[in-house]
Amino acid sequence: MRASITRAQVLSRSAKGGAALLVGGSALGALVAEAAAEPLPTADLDTARLLVGIELLASDFYSRAIKAAKTDRRVTSFVKRASANERDHYRALSVILTRAGVTPAGPDDFDFTYADGTFASKRAIVKFAEMLEATTLGAYLTALGTTENSALRAPMALIAACEAQHSAYFTTAAGGKPFGRSFPRALPIDQVAKMLNLDVG
Repeated sequence: MRASITRAQVLSRSAKGGAALLVGGSALGALVAEAAAEPLPTADLDTARLLVGIELLASDFYSRAIKAAKTDRRVTSFVKRASANERDHYRALSVILTRAGVTPAGPDDFDFTYADGTFASKRAIVKFAEMLEATTLGAYLTALGTTENSALRAPMALIAACEAQHSAYFTTAAGGKPFGRSFPRALPIDQVAKMLNLDVG
């Protein structure tokens, strides 16, 4: 998968999608409000912007996987659930950024492209989802270890727990073991960008 975005675009303060978003009815609502109430250091803002980019990629992938209609009923149900989860994660992070005075990136800001065959079969979709979720989890684990704003860590921890569930399911669906490591790997942001073939130049 290649995404025609750059680090500068992901971290941009002038992304096109500028409407304030609400996490209506979400369990994250109170935690998001708490995180947004505190000033966010520049490094935390950059981390949150990057995670927004990853969530947009995940949402785009799952939307395309649903439209491809190549998975069976059981896998499709989890793909749809994961898609809904990623949209909730995006909204939560977007609220935090918006309340910090930063315009979050939106779906129209990026043009994600994928390798041929990514959506050609159930196996291809599940394998990509397995890689994407493991990488996303690694990014959140790194963010939890580097974020300065303590209130921001709470919603990130909840999102990381959800991504871990995604990762376990798609790993199992791909024929692997649902868990194994006592301490899942945190992935440096540059490594995440490389694994997702993001241009960070």
